[in-house]
Amino acid sequence: MKRSSTVARGGAVRGGAVRRVVLAAVSVALVAGCTAQAAGTGSGAAGPSGSASARPSGSASAPASASPSASESESGSATPGASPTDDGEAPSSSATFPTPEPSDSASASEGASASPVLMKDGDENEQVRELQARLRQLKFFDRAPTGFYGSMTARSVKSFQKKQGLTGTGSVDGTTWQRLLGASRKPTADELKPSTTNALDTPAPACMTGRVLCISKESRTLAWMIDGKVVSSMDVRFGSENTPTREGTFSVGWKAREWTSTIYHTPMPYAMFFSGGQAVHYSSDFAARGYAGASHGCVNVRDRAKLAVLFDQVKVGDKVVVHW
Repeated sequence: MKRSSTVARGGAVRGGAVRRVVLAAVSVALVAGCTAQAAGTGSGAAGPSGSASARPSGSASAPASASPSASESESGSATPGASPTDDGEAPSSSATFPTPEPSDSASASEGASASPVLMKDGDENEQVRELQARLRQLKFFDRAPTGFYGSMTARSVKSFQKKQGLTGTGSVDGTTWQRLLGASRKPTADELKPSTTNALDTPAPACMTGRVLCISKESRTLAWMIDGKVVSSMDVRFGSENTPTREGTFSVGWKAREWTSTIYHTPMPYAMFFSGGQAVHYSSDFAARGYAGASHGCVNVRDRAKLAVLFDQVKVGDKVVVHW
């Protein structure tokens, strides 16, 4: 009886041990199964290695706790994953979709409706000079062309654009340039690089015949004219209110290449006297100070080189007309 009891107890012990081993094995299997499910797909088992990289193409993406892919980090949006492509196939879960750069054709189509800018503030070239000359023909620009596109040119362009019913941008696009070409003519060499800063005034009737120094107080210009045609022109300055330049029709009485005023003791190079002591002559003061000063009644010229040429062309007896 003692032996049987011992055997029974030994069998019970062995049986309990077996049960504990079995329960431990089941627990291990259950734990392993949860781990594989978390790392694998939502419905299938893990691959041979048990890692997520063994998922078949097109499977669901990793859980939200997973670190973002490179494409997510760079673009700030999630990788499309299993969403279909344009041809209806699901992309691989490992594929990346960088933001495409716009193609040249796309850019061209987007800008096709906008006319390109040809000239703008800050430009400096011969096309700008032509632009200014054409605007000057149409009275939108009142200076000699310089070839530099500054604020004055921008305002002139804006005025022309508004007159044409265009948007007043102040820059020259293709549409504005074509409108200007149609409204003006090709500038002459003198219009592109005129000899005077100021626009010439309409000549007085007395200037339209013969050889004439046609001098306008209105535009402050001298035009050397022969039979109604302007041969050359230049800027001039007149006397002050106390010593005004006389107006009327005169003639060149005498000439002096080098002369010094006997009253004011100032040099008067290339002097052409037309009314007593009043003459057309070069003035270094006019060249230096411009219209900030005035003469003592003479007609001052500030371009010495041009006046030297004119001096050789004018003859004693040629007409001088001073008018408003």
